[in-house]
Amino acid sequence: MHTRVEYGDRNHTLQVLRGIASFEVTKGLIVLFAAFGILFLVGRDPWDVADGLLHLLHISPDHHFAQKFLDWADTLTDKKLWAVAAAAVAYSILRFVEAYGLWYARAWAEWIALISGMIYLPFEIYKLIHRQSLFHIAVLTINVAIVLYMAYLLKTGKSLHGVEQRL
Repeated sequence: MHTRVEYGDRNHTLQVLRGIASFEVTKGLIVLFAAFGILFLVGRDPWDVADGLLHLLHISPDHHFAQKFLDWADTLTDKKLWAVAAAAVAYSILRFVEAYGLWYARAWAEWIALISGMIYLPFEIYKLIHRQSLFHIAVLTINVAIVLYMAYLLKTGKSLHGVEQRL
């Protein structure tokens, strides 16, 4: 059973949900642009593209990691590129659907945000343990905040889906 949410609380909750929705749209757009970048490689020789990228970045192909990058690029096939691009598009669609639901304060979107955020936590913690950086700290902190907020809304019944509203 949901408790009655006061107008001020409702407005604050809606602002937070819309902030998270904006964050999810941004993630979806970044991955969608990456998918198009991956499709750019279809029909091309990935090794040549990787070599060109190294030259553009003034990285000598003689370096160990540059050689590993070139070796990896040599394993890419058009089929693999299409599969990665398709997965990226599917991920983007999920982020856009979640963002839509959060923007309009739908309960199903709060559940998606909670569950998907929880799925990422072990990977983010692993990354932080093995490679500490401000970026990894920020990603983990934001994700933990989103997970805790969604859990709070769903547990306390302060979600807006229990309140009549027309947005």
